[in-house]
Formats: sequence, C-alpha cells, structure tokens
Amino acid sequence: MPSTYRQDLVQRLADFGESLGEGLSGFIGRIRTSWQRVSDGQQVQELWAEFKAEAQESYKFYSTDIDWEALKRERGARRALRIAGALFWAMLMKLSPARRVFLLITCVFIVLAIFGPGSLYIVMAVASLLFLLALELGDRVTMKRDLEIAREIQHWLVPTAPPEIPGIDIAFRTRPANTVAGDYYDAFVRATDSASPAESRLLVVVADVAGKSVPAALLMATFQASLKTLAAVPTSLDDLVLGLNRYACAHSMGGARFTTAFFAELDLATRNVTYISAGHNPPVLRRASGGFERFEAGGLPLGIRANAAYECGSSVLSPGDLLVIFTDGVVEAENEAGEEYGEGRLLGLLSAGSAVSADETMTRLMASIDAFVGATRQHDDITCLILRCG
Repeated sequence: MPSTYRQDLVQRLADFGESLGEGLSGFIGRIRTSWQRVSDGQQVQELWAEFKAEAQESYKFYSTDIDWEALKRERGARRALRIAGALFWAMLMKLSPARRVFLLITCVFIVLAIFGPGSLYIVMAVASLLFLLALELGDRVTMKRDLEIAREIQHWLVPTAPPEIPGIDIAFRTRPANTVAGDYYDAFVRATDSASPAESRLLVVVADVAGKSVPAALLMATFQASLKTLAAVPTSLDDLVLGLNRYACAHSMGGARFTTAFFAELDLATRNVTYISAGHNPPVLRRASGGFERFEAGGLPLGIRANAAYECGSSVLSPGDLLVIFTDGVVEAENEAGEEYGEGRLLGLLSAGSAVSADETMTRLMASIDAFVGATRQHDDITCLILRCG
C-alpha cells in the first residue's frame, strides 16, 4: 500500500474520529442542558426528596375525603382494593363534571387496551390522558400566574428592608408555605402627640391570619390596610389594638377567620417597650445577661369578640438584649418523623448565641430549622422578626 494512500486513510480516520467525538460531545451537551432545564438544576437526591414530599402531601389531601372508619372492617386484598377505589373516587370528584366523564371514558380505553385486541385502544388511552393532563396543566399555569401576581402585591405590603434607627438592629424573614401567605410583619416609626423627634416611637408588628394561601393572604392585606390607617393617628397602643379588633370582628365571618398578632411599641428615647399579644405565640426576650423573659400580656386573637379587653405589658430594653417575635410556623415546623422544632430548640439556639447582629441570629435560626426539617414539605408559613438593642 503506497505511503501516500496510507497517510490519506489515517487522516480520514482521524477526521472521522474527531467528527464523531464532537458529535457525541454536542449530543451529551444537549442532553445535559435539557436535563438542567427539566430538573431546574437540582440533584437526583433533591428531586426524589421533593417528589416524595409532594406525594405524601397529595395523599394527605385526597385521603381526607375517605371514610376510614368504614374501611377498618375490610381485610387483606379487599381492603387494598377498597382504599385504591376510594382514592380514585376522591381524585375524580376534584375534577369538573365534564372532566370526570372524560376521565371515566379514558379508563374504559385503558381497560380495552389491556384486554382488547389491537393497538388503537392504547393510542386512544394515551391521547386521552395527555389531553386531560393538558387541560389540568392549563388551569394550573393560569392559577400560578395569578398567584405570582398576588405574591408581588404581598411583597409591596411588607417592608423590604428594616428601618434604620440608631441603636436598634432589626431583621425579619418570611417563608410562605404556598405562593402567598397569611403572615404579616412590619416595623416603622409612628405618629405621636408630640412633634419632637426625641419622643418617636417604633411600632413592631407580627401577625398570623388563620389558614393559608389565598383566603389568608386577602385577610392579611385588609389587616395591613387597617393597621396603617389606625397607626397614622397618634393614639395609644391599647386603642390601636382595640380598633383593629373591632375591624377584624366585622370581617371575620363570625370568628372563623381570626388573626393572632403581637404589637410592641418602643420609646426610642427611654427604650421602654409596651406590648400586647393578641393570642400570639409569646415572643422571647433574651437578656444580655443570658436570662429569658416571655411577653405574654394581651388577650384574645383579633376577630373573635368585638368587646374583648387587652392587657398591656411593659419592659425596658438594655444594650445587648434580643427580642425574638415569631409565628407558630417556626416552632411547629415538622421533620419527616412528625416531630416539631419546638420552643426548646429555639431557646437553646438563642442561649448559645453570642453578641452578634440581628441578621446573623436570624440566619442561624433559619439554618437550624432547615437542618431539623430536612426535605419535609413546609406545612405552615414561617415568619420571624428579631430586634436587637445596641
């Protein structure tokens, strides 16, 4: 074989190998890019944990419609079939009437595809399921878009950054269980009877509307509007809470939609703090010396009884003191075993904390909750506000 021909053959083989390598590299790159888009950059373990949590949540959602007492009498395979049938019926009834009929027709196609001849029934069954899935996804996308808009509006209702006040360090964090939340937090300097800046008062509020998602979010918006309106008038903290309670009772559906809330007003000159807890989790005051106090004075949640009376508590903040105000989503956060985070862990974290900023304390608290919960799906809104006195 002439050397020129061998060299040409070797060169062609090399070019072919290079082209094949580039093609495989490009193909693998496209697969990797597609996988990144589909998985949103999550690892397989994270995807499995998320899928597992969503499956458990869906099972809880559908199983609430099952008469478990009636199924206790069943045993063995019959019980399993009855449970499967009950779950299917629960899912079926969540659809619109037209889609229920369409799903039943699809099930007939599936049965015919299994036991009948030919592949036509298989094609019809798959096409029907895909069509029904497309209808449900269309509704979900539309609802998600509306909820995203609602979340943006919610973000306008709460502060994006804490007020800058000399000697006062504030941090807040919120995590909705769904797209929109029923928790509320705020911190702002309110009007007083005197025009002197030396008599300015800082109002700190954390509230939790009963329920979750859209209904709670709507009530949270009305709470924010009424709070801002009443706080603009130079009244006492007690009058402010009484006014909010009267408004909440007028819109609480007979007490079914109540709101727990904590209000604290800090005199920026004397560092004297007055507070009212309207059925809210008692905040924790960690003294610079290491001791703890609980702010428990108050009364019923807002929206239960229009003539409710509220006790007003007071304390004085010293340099290094840390006030932690939180909703029940913090201490009731659950792990996979169903255990709650609890106030014991919260107090332990605050006891171990050194003289760090409010934001650093908040970061440590959220990291502690994340480590405890793991991949378990969040079941309630989590909101916390931390105030540190400098």
